[in-house]
Amino acid sequence: MRIIPRLDVKNEKVIKGINLEGLRVVGNPLSLAKKYYDEGADELIYIDCVASLYGQNNLAEITLKSTKNIFIPFCVGGGVRSLLDAEKLFKNGADKIAINTAGIENTGLIEGLIKKFGSQSIILSVQAKKTGLNSWKAYKNFGRDDSGKDVIDWILEASELGVGEILLTSIDAEGLGEGFEIELYKKCTRLIKTPIIASGGFGKLEHIKKLKEETDIDAITVSQAIHYNKFTLKEIKEYCIKNNIDVRN
Repeated sequence: MRIIPRLDVKNEKVIKGINLEGLRVVGNPLSLAKKYYDEGADELIYIDCVASLYGQNNLAEITLKSTKNIFIPFCVGGGVRSLLDAEKLFKNGADKIAINTAGIENTGLIEGLIKKFGSQSIILSVQAKKTGLNSWKAYKNFGRDDSGKDVIDWILEASELGVGEILLTSIDAEGLGEGFEIELYKKCTRLIKTPIIASGGFGKLEHIKKLKEETDIDAITVSQAIHYNKFTLKEIKEYCIKNNIDVRN
């Protein structure tokens, strides 16, 4: 299981909120990315959290600077609306790009990205909000707007399109540190073979053990707990090893 720091970026600052709202500045993306790389991150995720709102991704320069002294895979997302947007990020050092809003609005874009860059490079970002018992709606524009799509249906469709991975964020759990939304990940991992990255809810080491015991998750993102120095990545991995969770040491 990969441990992936997630850095949500707004105006060249890493921010963090609760339920994707009330965003607070927590640091500089370049220095935090280097810190997490030195601590043993498996990959890094940059998300421009206002890109869809303004119709452009502002992470190309940050990605270029980051990859000069960080040598693990980078995923960059937010505001990718065309093959040219993706190509710019790949040229600046991104290994993968994440797409949410534009993919919901135009599945042909997902197919085009996969055809040009390969499925391994394309991650579908899904922001899930619970609407009932075992029912979630997919949101877009960094959790601002209901897309009208059912999360399960959307994940099945995207898997059939051939996306390489799915970054599945629970809006309800995001930023609370009270645990992953187990039922969401349990249901999704049983339905598809596409690797799923669980995002939102990590706050205690025990949360990882519970997630792995009940689901077949391939990776998790961590953010608030490491941004505020509650845990280091080393401590997280040591806990996993002690509890027979297979991680990269």
